[in-house]
Amino acid sequence: MAQLELKQVTKRFGANTALNDLSLSVKDGEFFVLLGPTGAGKTTALRTIVGLEKPTSGTVHIDGADVHEQTAAERDVAMVFQYYSLYPRYTVRENLAFPLRSKVRRLPESEIAERIAWAAKTLRIEHLLERKTDRLSGGEMQRVSIGRAIVREPRAFLMDEPLSNLDAKLREALRGELKRLQTRLKSTFLFVTHDQVEAMSMGDRIGVMQGGSVIQVGTPSEIYERPNSLFVAGFVGTPSMSLLPAEVKNGKISALGKALDVPLAKGAASGAAKVGIRAEDVIVGAKQPHSGTIHEVENFGVEKIVTLRSGEQLLRAAVAASMSTPVGSKVAFGFKPGKVHCFELAGGQRINAEGK
Repeated sequence: MAQLELKQVTKRFGANTALNDLSLSVKDGEFFVLLGPTGAGKTTALRTIVGLEKPTSGTVHIDGADVHEQTAAERDVAMVFQYYSLYPRYTVRENLAFPLRSKVRRLPESEIAERIAWAAKTLRIEHLLERKTDRLSGGEMQRVSIGRAIVREPRAFLMDEPLSNLDAKLREALRGELKRLQTRLKSTFLFVTHDQVEAMSMGDRIGVMQGGSVIQVGTPSEIYERPNSLFVAGFVGTPSMSLLPAEVKNGKISALGKALDVPLAKGAASGAAKVGIRAEDVIVGAKQPHSGTIHEVENFGVEKIVTLRSGEQLLRAAVAASMSTPVGSKVAFGFKPGKVHCFELAGGQRINAEGK
């Protein structure tokens, strides 16, 4: 196991800055997820830790030691790629054995056999050991890729969107398997994804990346329930949070023609702002104080996501699948107390409500 740290790391490719003064700490034995859109710098961060890229400035530490002068092999961390890094004409057994016969390790054949047997049993690929990898399904190939990593018994596992090429049902199954594997191995996992469902379901902690920097770190519930910026609020959550134009004045933030009127903590500057509300925090029912029109309905089986129009603004609400929701009909709605999120418009940073 290992602690991973990036300290003020900047990485430039010509005029393009991929990592911008990035600092990050992954605890020993933690399942940490880097979440962000394409181009946020997630893969570059992994490649910098593993030693495939050298930082322009800043340092990388593994177990407290600066590894700048170490090669990728010397750092002893395993990387699982988005695209399967297998030898297609080798059998599964030969693919698993390959990293154990390298010049760095050169393990005895008896130990290689033991490690292959353990990895195959762990990943449930024992029945595939004699099969050529070009005859495997996508899910089987990804299991073998993970097996090639775990037979090495590295200090940490770095995974670059390893599930993104799989179909939805297989992704769901492998999410659970990877989390169970990490718990069983008690290893440090750094997992990169743009898929918030993967991040929320797998991570002990999540680091949200934007523009080469980590802009918020927290547990899945902290990231979801208390986003620190407009970007995090809009990026995390399905359906995405409704973000509405608002105004801060006289210590309050108002939106939807004052249908939302939230007292703020002292010191909030007056001016244009945004309020955010998640679909599950909008209440639709006959006794609610505000009115709107159903603009759109998405049926997800166990519930519906209804888009309401109030004046010129649209907001989403989660309702029971059994509720009658014809498009164009009038409904009453309200908001759960304490569930409105407030943000500056200029910098996008969170504004605390009164008492928070």
